[in-house]
Amino acid sequence: MFRNTIDQLRIVGFIEGISFLLLLFIAMPLKYMLNQPLAVTIVGGLHGVLFVWFMIVLGVVTLRYKWSVKKVAGAILASIIPFGTFVLERKLRDQV
Repeated sequence: MFRNTIDQLRIVGFIEGISFLLLLFIAMPLKYMLNQPLAVTIVGGLHGVLFVWFMIVLGVVTLRYKWSVKKVAGAILASIIPFGTFVLERKLRDQV
């Protein structure tokens, strides 16, 4: 399925980014505007699992490809900024 661990990081980052947007722009408004907290519980839990998976794969990529602290910090920053993982995915795709 994946050619290498950078491809895995790209895919996991993309999925994690989608879950983050769902959490921010659908689940949280449902919770705070319509008093529907279940959406945050479900999407938040899924996002948490995907975030941890992203960090694990990032660790593997860091060790395997000997990424610099600056590159790792950029990937971590991308994972906590909305739409950041999509920018990261494009940069990683251009490198492969």
